Amino acid sequence: MAQPRLRPPAVPLVTHDPYFSVWSMADRLTDEPTRHWTGSEQQMAGLIRIDGQPLRFMGSLPRDIRAMPQTDLLVTPTSTRYTFDAAGVRLVLTFLTSALARDPEVLSRPLTYFTAGITSTDGKEHSVALYFDASAWLAVNVPEQRVALSRFRVAGMDALRAGTVDQPVLAKSGDNLRIDWGYLYLAVPPQPGAGTQVASLRARGEFAATGKLGETDELEIPASSRYQPVLAAAFDLGRVGAQPVSRYWMLAYDDGFSLQYFHRNLRPWWRRKGDTAADLLAAGARDYVSLAERARRFDEELTADLERAGGREYADIGVLAYRQALAAHKLAADIDGTPIYLSKENFSNGCIGTVDVFYPAAPVFLLLSPELLKAQMNPIFEYARIGRWPWPYAPHDLGQYPLANGQVYGGGERSEDRQMPVEESGN
Repeated sequence: MAQPRLRPPAVPLVTHDPYFSVWSMADRLTDEPTRHWTGSEQQMAGLIRIDGQPLRFMGSLPRDIRAMPQTDLLVTPTSTRYTFDAAGVRLVLTFLTSALARDPEVLSRPLTYFTAGITSTDGKEHSVALYFDASAWLAVNVPEQRVALSRFRVAGMDALRAGTVDQPVLAKSGDNLRIDWGYLYLAVPPQPGAGTQVASLRARGEFAATGKLGETDELEIPASSRYQPVLAAAFDLGRVGAQPVSRYWMLAYDDGFSLQYFHRNLRPWWRRKGDTAADLLAAGARDYVSLAERARRFDEELTADLERAGGREYADIGVLAYRQALAAHKLAADIDGTPIYLSKENFSNGCIGTVDVFYPAAPVFLLLSPELLKAQMNPIFEYARIGRWPWPYAPHDLGQYPLANGQVYGGGERSEDRQMPVEESGN
């Protein structure tokens, strides 16, 4: 009997940085809503209609639509792939993040590709349509915040956008927080049978009943995000037989400013030369095929190295460690263009640039990208050098994410209360 693959405690779906970070915390993708790593719901939903019968393949709502049976799950260093089988049709859903540590230009892009591949498994042709939506909750900290919704044309694509009305850029710090500034984008490159809609949760039921989206964006959705407006896309694939048919779409997040470093608001690395969200989406569509191939080769190389070093179980753990380590960091550019790559603690005061977080993550970066390790450590050395840090040992942190304005743990710069001279200097 073949050894079963690892089922991670939390399955990475959209994992870029401490804010743009969506996971499935269930055995099957249809068991629960998708969630931010903090556990708060950030719903993404997927439906498929096979010969007129609707099924769910992502998310737990609507509950009156039966879940498509999940038959496989594979997590690689850059992707997560689910397989579903029902009614003579196989759906392979892939979440691809260009998490290539050796290429900071690509690594820093906050954009995930969703690819749905469909084939017939019973020798017959089937009528198939697909639906996906992302809730505006991906762009708020709490459901009471008001959101604004819009649509654009970008490089021939439909691009839908959601973000808070108030846009409190870098206005708060803490542990159990989600981002509430910047904008979430759903972009659909031109493909046969594709359509988009700014909608409410009603769109799921309408698609289940008709296989289509409404022809008009919903203009009267209440501004409070607790009503869960969604950015939706649908694809009419027509008749699908043994020849595979695929469609893809992109989910991206432009935060505009990512970190505050000694009271300087820093741009994300991909934006440092003046690129905009439109440039990000256009580059994503342009590079889709080449990045998918580069990611495939990287996955094979790193996984094979891990298996040679410690066997399959070791490789499974190593792959998860890679995904989690990269998702815990944000790459930004200082005012002189110097890369700054800082982490966020996970439910441990929410500190930024913590030395005892860098330490266990260091092997990944020492192996694959020493430049990123340098971008982690230089801010700590700079902090100690400029005289703000008064103690003769290493600091614990640079602040509380996303504000790196000086140590907040223990006595900080004020006293030696709860300092960690041996642990941090040893690390």
